[in-house]
Amino acid sequence: MGARAATMAEGRPIAGPDGSYADDVTVTQEPRTAERWKSEWAELYSEVVTSGLCTGCAACIVACPHDVLGYDTADGAYRPFHMEEELGPGGCSHGLRGCTSCTRACPRFRNWENEADTFLFGRPRLPEEQSGVARSVVLARATDAELLACGQDGGVVSAILLWALEHDRIDAALVSVVAGDGAGWHAVPGVARTRSEILAAAGSRYTYSANTLAYAEAVAEGAERLALVGMGCQASAPVVMRARKAGKVGRRLALSIGLMCSKTFDDSIFEEFFEARYGLARADIAKINIKGAFQIWCQDGSYHEVPLKEGHAWTREGCKSCPDFAAEHADISTGGIGALADWTLTVVRSELGQEVLDEMVAGGALEVRPGEDDPGALALMARLSSVSRRRWPVSAAPGPRLGVPPPKVPGAASASATTTGTATATTTGPPLAPLPHTPVPPPS
Repeated sequence: MGARAATMAEGRPIAGPDGSYADDVTVTQEPRTAERWKSEWAELYSEVVTSGLCTGCAACIVACPHDVLGYDTADGAYRPFHMEEELGPGGCSHGLRGCTSCTRACPRFRNWENEADTFLFGRPRLPEEQSGVARSVVLARATDAELLACGQDGGVVSAILLWALEHDRIDAALVSVVAGDGAGWHAVPGVARTRSEILAAAGSRYTYSANTLAYAEAVAEGAERLALVGMGCQASAPVVMRARKAGKVGRRLALSIGLMCSKTFDDSIFEEFFEARYGLARADIAKINIKGAFQIWCQDGSYHEVPLKEGHAWTREGCKSCPDFAAEHADISTGGIGALADWTLTVVRSELGQEVLDEMVAGGALEVRPGEDDPGALALMARLSSVSRRRWPVSAAPGPRLGVPPPKVPGAASASATTTGTATATTTGPPLAPLPHTPVPPPS
C-alpha cells in the first residue's frame, strides 16, 4: 500500500475511509494560526460606548497611539469620544487603516472576562466563583499609624503603595485626588510619587475618577512601572491589555490594586441630594463612607447617616451594567465591608499580589488575620458580587452571567443592606481616627 497523508486531531492521526491507518502513514500537522484581531473604533463605539456597557474607565484613551480619543465628563457622561469629525462619532481613519488599540484595551469589549481570567489565572473561572478567582482572603490593616488615620478603614491601599515605592516595585501610582483645596470633593486622576502624595490621595470619594487618565503625566515624568488604583472596571484594564497585546501601556501598569465597588455616583449628588435634601454642603464634609448608608463626618465634628437608597437616582450611568463588584482582575482587591471597621477585606488574586502581601507582612508593614474572622464580610462580598453580575445584559457576551443565581422572589429582602428613614446627626459619632489596636500575627 502506498503512503498516504493524514491530518491530526488533538495530536492523533485521523483514520482513512475504511477506519484503518496505513502502516507507513505520513502525518502532517496543520499549523494553528491565531485569528487576526481586526476590531477597531467603529465596533467599540457601537458595541460598548453607546450600548450601555461603557464604564468610562478610559483604557481605550490611554492606549490610543494616535491621541484621537477624548473623554467626555459633561452631564455625567464619563465616556470616550472621537475627536476627528470627518467620519462621524463612530468613525476612525486610523481604524480603517488597521489600528485596533482601543478595542484591545477595552475591559468590556466582547469576551473580555474569559480572556482576562485565562491570562491572569491560567483558566476560566468556575460558576461558583462569583467574586472572582482568589489565592487567599484575609483581613488586613496598616501598622503605620499615620496611614491608618488618613486611609479608609484599614489603610491597606495606602500601605501597599508606600511599600511598593520604598521597595522599588513601582515608580509612581495612578490614583484619585481631590481637585483644588479639597473642599469641593471633586475627584480627579492624579499621580502619587511620594509618601505625602499617597497620604493626600488616601480615602474614598464615591464619585468617579478615571485614574488611568493620569498615565500620560506619570510617563512624561519618567515613570515606567506604575501602580493603578481603581474600581473593577479599571482594574481589569491592565490584564486585558496584556492578554490582547495592546502595547506598552499594559506592560507599564505593573501593579493593580482594586477597590470593591457596587456603584459610584454622579458629582451632582453633592448639591442636588446631600445639600438640597439634608443641608450638608460640600465644603463642610470631612469624610464619607458607605456601610448600608452614607456615613458622613463633617468639619465641625458632627456625624450624619443618610439613607443609601435615596441616593440611587444619582447612580452613574456607567455603573448600571457593570458586573464586577469585587475588582476581580486586580492583583489585590480591597473593600471596607463587614463588621470590623478598622480592617480591610483583602483578596489576593495573582502571584504578584501574594508575593507583595507576604513581603509586607514579613516586613511588618501590614498585619493580617483570617478572612473567616468576619464571616459577614465574606457573605456580603459574595452577595454583592452576584447582584452586580446579574445586571450584565443578556445581549452581551455571556461570561459575566456564568453561574449567576436567579433573581430573588419579589418582596424578599434586598441583597444589599440599606438604611431608610431620616438622616441622623450627632456631635460625637464614629471617630475619624481608628481605634487603638494590638498587632495580630499572620496565620501560619
